[in-house]
Amino acid sequence: MDAPEHDRLRRLAMRHFGPPHTPGLVTGLEGFLTATAGSLIDDVAGNEQIDVVDDFASPLPVTVICHLLGVPREDEARFHLWVNDIMKSIDYDPRTDPREKLDKGVQARKDLLQCLGELVEQCHRRPGDGLLSRLANDEGPEGRMTDTEIVATAKLLLIAGHETIVNLIANGMLTLLRHPQVLQRLRAEPGLVAPLVEELLRYEPAVHIIPWRAAYSDITVADTVIPQGSQIMLILASGSRDPDFFHDPDRFDPDRRDNQHLGFGSGIHLCFGGALARRETQIALTELVRRLDRPRLVADPPPYRPSPVLRGPIHLDIEQGYG
Repeated sequence: MDAPEHDRLRRLAMRHFGPPHTPGLVTGLEGFLTATAGSLIDDVAGNEQIDVVDDFASPLPVTVICHLLGVPREDEARFHLWVNDIMKSIDYDPRTDPREKLDKGVQARKDLLQCLGELVEQCHRRPGDGLLSRLANDEGPEGRMTDTEIVATAKLLLIAGHETIVNLIANGMLTLLRHPQVLQRLRAEPGLVAPLVEELLRYEPAVHIIPWRAAYSDITVADTVIPQGSQIMLILASGSRDPDFFHDPDRFDPDRRDNQHLGFGSGIHLCFGGALARRETQIALTELVRRLDRPRLVADPPPYRPSPVLRGPIHLDIEQGYG
């Protein structure tokens, strides 16, 4: 959305998602993030082969967002199924995929929106601690979001916050397995994880392209005039490897200084959930490296999703133990 409506909705959402009104939201989730990541690893710890995407990276963010929104535990399983069906339908290829794949995604979107709407109605009657309830009952200086706006915001958090974090965790584990010396260093120096994730956001980001921009007026970039109304595609991944800005840009370097990457975009549309995505990925990679036993790639490169926008493996099979 554009200003001023974008600014109003973002302010209303941020009142309950981060500073200055809710400064402890992300840090308050750290115990839950660590416990959830540990539980998922416990489920596969004894397996000789695991799929980092299916077994860990995919279920983790859905569980976290449901917890953040205040979705009842008994509804979480349905949310997992809906998100999976929606994600599978995003890359629908009419030449090879059965129509059922697309239809299930469409139905999952309808079911998700209906369920979120019902949860918002319940929050009006019985306020709770989750983000849905806080948005539904907020009477701040600008009033509150409409129920339709709350449902749309929750859907955005659930869908956008799922696929990007799945890719970021999977890309991160793949990158560490390709750089075993960095993996060993992270195991010995857990504090390395913060700059490591920043470098991951630059080197192998979850989102490569933002294709949904347009020129408000004629603008000139590098002596080229872009006419008003033209579609503009922002190649974020390329910008984050600009050799005029980053020294040795094709090298993965967790010690890189002044790492002003574009992994979360920039400007007024800077990623709304960036702080949560950072901490979730930091904890996920720390726990995977700490808990997995001599992990090794089964296939390199792994199979990737066929998307120019979102970059990440469909599956990331690894072996562990002596093999």
